[in-house]
Amino acid sequence: MLIQRKYNKLVRKNKIKKIKRLSLGGKPQVKGVCIKIFTKRPKKPNSALRQTAKVNLSTKKIDFCHIPGEGHNLQQYSTILLCGSRVRDLPGIKYKAVRGVYDLKGVLNRKKARSKYGSKKC
Repeated sequence: MLIQRKYNKLVRKNKIKKIKRLSLGGKPQVKGVCIKIFTKRPKKPNSALRQTAKVNLSTKKIDFCHIPGEGHNLQQYSTILLCGSRVRDLPGIKYKAVRGVYDLKGVLNRKKARSKYGSKKC
């Protein structure tokens, strides 16, 4: 308790920078296993069903991630790679799945921005 109070005081006085405690543990990407695949509705002005997954990370933490692109082949116990990137209209989701790595295949028939969606050149 006392240590936390001193830490907060130092952050407030700009003596030290606040530490980001993300589930990635300071790594650029982390491997994870899907526990559950479901859809989520975005915040107020937008309307859709966004594909999301609950993931058990290799850093022994459980977190939620967004599956970008149209369609996916994920099931329970599929292995995916996560990177830190928030989705602006989904509150609480701070990670995205990387397409074309491990069990998550790339988007089919993708012509533009292929590198983001893991699709090969036809």
